[in-house]
Amino acid sequence: MKIVEQIQVGESKTLELKEQLPKNIAIAKAVLAFSNTAGGKLIIGVNDKRKIVGIDDSRLFEMQDKIASIISDHCSPSIMPEIYSVNIEGKLMLVIEVARGNLKPYFLKKQGKTEGTYIRIGATNRLADLESIDELERQRRHISFDEEICHEIRYEDLDVSALIGRFEKQGKPLNAEKLHNLKLVKTENNIRYPTNALMILLGKFSHCAVKCARFKGTTMDVFIDKKEYTGDLFSVLENTQHFILNHINLGAKINGLYREEAYEIPEVAIREALVNAVIHRDYVNRGRDIKVGVYDDIVNIVSPGSLPSNITIEDVFNGRSESRNRVIANVFKELGLIEQWGSGINRIINSCKEYGLPTPKIEEQNDFMDIEIIRSQKSLQTETDANTQKRPIADDYERLRTITDDYGRLTPEKQKILLYLLDHQTINRGTASPLINAKSSKTSEVLYELLEEEQLIIRKGKGRATYYTLKQNDN
Repeated sequence: MKIVEQIQVGESKTLELKEQLPKNIAIAKAVLAFSNTAGGKLIIGVNDKRKIVGIDDSRLFEMQDKIASIISDHCSPSIMPEIYSVNIEGKLMLVIEVARGNLKPYFLKKQGKTEGTYIRIGATNRLADLESIDELERQRRHISFDEEICHEIRYEDLDVSALIGRFEKQGKPLNAEKLHNLKLVKTENNIRYPTNALMILLGKFSHCAVKCARFKGTTMDVFIDKKEYTGDLFSVLENTQHFILNHINLGAKINGLYREEAYEIPEVAIREALVNAVIHRDYVNRGRDIKVGVYDDIVNIVSPGSLPSNITIEDVFNGRSESRNRVIANVFKELGLIEQWGSGINRIINSCKEYGLPTPKIEEQNDFMDIEIIRSQKSLQTETDANTQKRPIADDYERLRTITDDYGRLTPEKQKILLYLLDHQTINRGTASPLINAKSSKTSEVLYELLEEEQLIIRKGKGRATYYTLKQNDN
């Protein structure tokens, strides 16, 4: 992706934009955060609205020398970024490009490792806690959390029958040698201990639960049903899938002489999304768990933990596979729950497209992964057609005049959202996306412009319950 295109997308895990050269410590924190995560670029000469304003070219070499000195004086271990300029339409930008480091954790010299390590979460640089620092050190040793020994219990004191049964169904005996080869058991001082992977697979950690809820409508205001599933990871997966299927519609179609039943969402998409959640989630933080929400418009699966630090969401869509929990992922592959490495996300997307559903929203949101599979939108589309396409254009303009006299400069997407609000009073992102036939990121941008630049709507609620109303209705 060209640098101009990156700027237009906005700040992310691998991009930070500044209009002017930040303070010394801010530069160091950004460089450390990129080094400890997936690498990235700090671009100077771009304002908050992603407009290239440039820098004073007479100070270019002075700024480059200053940045190099700041990084050398403040960062440990040593970091050697590329510092270069880019000229776009006569405006000069300064780019500090940082590669993902191999000597993690990187930290501020004066603060030390414990209090001076920074990581990149979403579009922010954050001070790393002790758990995050431990994870960085594991990355340097090329070992995952689930490979580490759990000294809290001996292997002989565990009931592993649930796991043995799963392997037997596949015709694969799970003997002592296999347990060691799969890194489910390790021996230390002649004592056999389970690894964290085995404890997770057996559901022995309390945070291995999955919490499910069916909400009324499109917000979290009212529960219709809720369940919490614990136990071995395979049973939890099956119970969670059954919960979702019990709360979505089951239809039928005629194929030749036969009647075939099918859910409104492809089962393969649900299964792959759930498998992805349990394999790639962050099991280090024991205060969080996987949450599944079924709403009138979507099925939402939220899994703790951002992507592994060495990949981005673009890498995932391109089929790159990098598991945070290597042992668990390998066990799932052995049992046939993973068909091919790196194919799960595309299988979710393609199966929904084959069903005629909109592309699911799959995003890295700060330190968790969010998957939204959109349910059948036939009723919404019918309503949308009635409110936009069938209404005479002149009538649309008269209705928009009640909101703003400057309706002529509004894009068609903004006009559709405003017209929808005139008829329905409220709208959320999930409803707006198919309405304007746009991806989640584009929809968020349109809503933001209506909110901040046009000042025609107001935002209410928080998180999943966020919705928008016309500003004139709030007076």
